[in-house]
Amino acid sequence: QVQFVESGGGLVQPGGSLRLSCAASGIRFNIYTMGWYRQTPGKQRELVASITSGGTIKSADSVKGRCTISRDNAKNTVYLQLNSLKPEDTAVYYCNVHQLVPPYTDYWGQGTQVTVSS
Repeated sequence: QVQFVESGGGLVQPGGSLRLSCAASGIRFNIYTMGWYRQTPGKQRELVASITSGGTIKSADSVKGRCTISRDNAKNTVYLQLNSLKPEDTAVYYCNVHQLVPPYTDYWGQGTQVTVSS
């Protein structure tokens, strides 16, 4: 059973920055991505950014140029730095581990609320 400890959400002013961190434990497979997704009420969960153990990154167009994702493989921890925050970044952010071999399972953290507002 994969378990997560997420931290770093909260209330941030527009134009500010935040750093989310997520430590995963109980991973029994070797090849997986770690990343962050976000979701607002009535909408599908969407990728913010993900990173493989080798450092290959995917990120949403909406955060390109504002987002830095990094990963500490030894600690199974992923970090997300998001700058120049906008009200539309407001969402619940979920940590994700995606297994890159069959059965390609997704594991999810409990989510952390990020609110961008003055």
